[in-house]
Amino acid sequence: MKLDATLLDRSENKCELCGSTDDIQVYEVQPQDTPDTENCIIACKVCRNQIDKKAELDQEHWKCLTSSMWSEVPGVQVVAWRMLNRLRTESWAADQLDMLYLDDERLAWAKATGDHENDGSVDLHKDMNGAILQQGDTVVLTKSLDVKGSTLNAKMGTVVKNIRLVPDNTEQIEGKIEGQTIVILTKYVRKQGNNA
Repeated sequence: MKLDATLLDRSENKCELCGSTDDIQVYEVQPQDTPDTENCIIACKVCRNQIDKKAELDQEHWKCLTSSMWSEVPGVQVVAWRMLNRLRTESWAADQLDMLYLDDERLAWAKATGDHENDGSVDLHKDMNGAILQQGDTVVLTKSLDVKGSTLNAKMGTVVKNIRLVPDNTEQIEGKIEGQTIVILTKYVRKQGNNA
């Protein structure tokens, strides 16, 4: 049986964190060498996006951990521990964290990413109006920009399609203008339409 089929069978085709059946898929709990049934879980898109900090943390959503943290699956326990740590300013999360026991090996795995040291805040790419930018979005320049090292001048109002988010810098995106890939500051763009 393939890994995803085994995991779907184990999870009864539901997110192993919140129980949702919407847009579920295998999620590899990092760090790991080889994906297996211990370090992979089935997770829905809402959980995956918040775990990976691609969406704001919704503490109401994570109250699901009060039951899923008791799972026998190591990957579920580790994700539950990490998310409860990120929500530790909420009294209910702190209470659950006090009850959640991980053996030394799992605790070391849970701490390996350093994710538990973060708070619930999420660094997202946002346009000048605070709208969240996603990979592949279309944006409009709100200022004319001279492109460094080139004669190209990107005029205000230029539409840039299929943007790429610059990892590790939420103030920058990449996009193509006149066939040239350039780095654009997010404060000079406005997300176009509703292509969320």
